[in-house]
Amino acid sequence: MLDILKKITMIPGVSGLEDKVRDEIIPMIKDHCEYEVDALGNLIAYKKGKSRAKQTILLSAHMDEIGLIITMIEDSGYLRFANVGGIDTRVIAGKAVEIGNAGVPGIIGRKPVHLQEGSERDKAPSIDKLYIDIGAKNKAEAEEYVHVGDRAVFSSNFVEFSESKIIGRAFDDRAGCAMLIDMIRSDLKYDCVFSFTVQEEIGCFGALTVAYRVKPDVAIAVETTTAGDIEGTAPAKKACELGQGPVISFMDRGAIYDYGLYNLALDTAKKRSIPHQVKQAVAGANESRSLQTTGTGSRVLAISLPCRYIHTPSNMLDIGDIGHTRKLLEALCEELA
Repeated sequence: MLDILKKITMIPGVSGLEDKVRDEIIPMIKDHCEYEVDALGNLIAYKKGKSRAKQTILLSAHMDEIGLIITMIEDSGYLRFANVGGIDTRVIAGKAVEIGNAGVPGIIGRKPVHLQEGSERDKAPSIDKLYIDIGAKNKAEAEEYVHVGDRAVFSSNFVEFSESKIIGRAFDDRAGCAMLIDMIRSDLKYDCVFSFTVQEEIGCFGALTVAYRVKPDVAIAVETTTAGDIEGTAPAKKACELGQGPVISFMDRGAIYDYGLYNLALDTAKKRSIPHQVKQAVAGANESRSLQTTGTGSRVLAISLPCRYIHTPSNMLDIGDIGHTRKLLEALCEELA
């Protein structure tokens, strides 16, 4: 799964332009399932298991990542931009980006600290105070390389370090995609449906059309979630920790999870000796609400990977968590089938 994850995280796929990610996933799964691509761009895979499941089970992970979109090219050649998805402007100044299909390199700039005055030094910069510098001397030169509407992703490497950690871009939610790809390529005991969705970061829109198409009885959002096990965070605010296994949620800001599924996930993890943890916070949101409320509705659950520094240029995961989460997902499908 690490090889898969590395491959798909290096592909730019900001919300609304997930095509390249989807085009990389299809060859990985096409010999192991039937699949379709809907009008919105979601990839839906129908995997035959050794036996037919008594209900339709859907596992969903989103292909899109946070990023930037170019909104204006100034006469100076600097690029103005807007966020695509939730990004903290305090962590992006000075970061390298790649813009458009050609991956034009640029730097997110702001006024240098030694030119700032008074309260400027103590405040997070607003997005209108930031710009992207691609080294162009004027607007005409910049327009030779970039266009308004181009997306930009952060320039980040995939790095394995420590004994079990990895850092990289877009683990939210390419890590979920990697686990689903691995499941599709394996021999499953029961039929299952998998979706690789678009536009999650701007409103979970892809999951709406998938749920309408598939009409699952049970839908599991396979996600990453914020791990707060960092310096200065009180125990009650950590929500979850790296290295403690998959995160099972009971509620977030978008959905209250089916209580029976929540308990089934806990019981299954215990029965199969899979390390796991409960998300000890009502925070964040994912595709579950879209999956839960479309059409006649579905019972939903979220199984997440704990991720430090989510929605930044460098996410951190624990390799052991990936393996344990993958194991729990397959075990849950067997219990539900």
